[in-house]
Amino acid sequence: MPLLRVWLVSIVLLAPAAVFAKGPAPDDPWFQANQAELVALYTHLHTHPELSFQEVKTAERIAEELTQAGAVVTTGVGKLGVVGIMKNGPGPTVLVRTDLDALPVAEETGLPYASKATAVDSAGKSVSVMHACGHDIHMTCLVGVARWLATHKDQWAGTALLIGQPAEEMISGAKAMLDDGLYTRFPRPDFALALHVTADQPTGTVTYTSGPALAGSTAVDVQIKGKGGHGASPHSTVDPIVLAALAILDFQTIVSREINPIHPAVLTVGSIHGGTKHNIISNEVKLQLTLRAYRDDVRDQLIEGIKRRVKGLAQAHQAPEPVVSIVESTPPTINTPSLVTRILPVLIETLGASNVKEVEPVMGAEDFGLYGRGGVPTFMFRLGSIPPQRLNEATAKGEVLPSLHSALYHPDPAPSIQTGIRAMTAAILELMPAQP
Repeated sequence: MPLLRVWLVSIVLLAPAAVFAKGPAPDDPWFQANQAELVALYTHLHTHPELSFQEVKTAERIAEELTQAGAVVTTGVGKLGVVGIMKNGPGPTVLVRTDLDALPVAEETGLPYASKATAVDSAGKSVSVMHACGHDIHMTCLVGVARWLATHKDQWAGTALLIGQPAEEMISGAKAMLDDGLYTRFPRPDFALALHVTADQPTGTVTYTSGPALAGSTAVDVQIKGKGGHGASPHSTVDPIVLAALAILDFQTIVSREINPIHPAVLTVGSIHGGTKHNIISNEVKLQLTLRAYRDDVRDQLIEGIKRRVKGLAQAHQAPEPVVSIVESTPPTINTPSLVTRILPVLIETLGASNVKEVEPVMGAEDFGLYGRGGVPTFMFRLGSIPPQRLNEATAKGEVLPSLHSALYHPDPAPSIQTGIRAMTAAILELMPAQP
């Protein structure tokens, strides 16, 4: 067990329970009064998913729910973002963020409330849409937290800044909201919190990482140019498909032979498009890459290596100059260690030491890290969403359960939502305790 956790558990075991602020208990009458409505809200959101920067109805519903809970709501922040402000006297300002968007995935869970939604994506293609990353759980937890804060104002003091953020999956929504004045038009937060479901932990639990938790992500487009012609006369062409194949293999040596091995880095080619027919050599091939790193200099090294390799291949094969474009980028999500240290004891006291687990950082990416702009301390913890029995059965069979973004991922709504609300309200009460 890591030393930090041993120290924190020791504090919890030695200190009186009254030292720590806590969220609602599982048998709290508040849950009995609200759980059915919250699960119904989750089911509605799951059945009506919307793609990034298309979350019109989703934003409207979250704005309506926050308004009914007593928040002063502003919509259209960063295009489709929602900001709800709940003031309760003097005290700190705590931002709590949820994401709104879903994914272009055709759901295969077979659930009675499975999504059958379709949409037209940014490329003009008709796609199926699913909440395969748990944003519907996140939204429901935010609404539950707002309701709980509204009915327990004797337990906290300050300002809750409740955020519904669009386009997390495009790692664009946080930047859009911040660029639209989130920290200037509204109260600037003293702390920023978020939760995110995980598909490999049981309901009733949360996991955390102190410091770097999620990698920075950069999307890169590479256009490899050639000289098209007949497939039977390759000598009269410059084949961009061959160049693309060479480039894809050569890209892997950037990580294996140029990046310091103690610095994590991932380079993945996720898409390759070129050609129209068996016997035609095309004029170009387009690649789409994702880069992951925890350091800006490592990210820059990956980009420079990509540019150098495709340029060198083009010169060697007498091909036109390739084009490398940075489509989008977001920094790593770093949980501020001092904030983690402060909140962990109340999570342990609220959920129990066995239900709060430290985990390693991952190379997945989030744009939540941007809320740390200007030195705002941030903390995102992970929320277990799988029934323990389902996990135990999979382990016994040697099976791996569906991951996030899978068409088969489905959380257990009621206990996931309950734990998310308990954990988040406990964190908020620690940061915004009632004034004596």
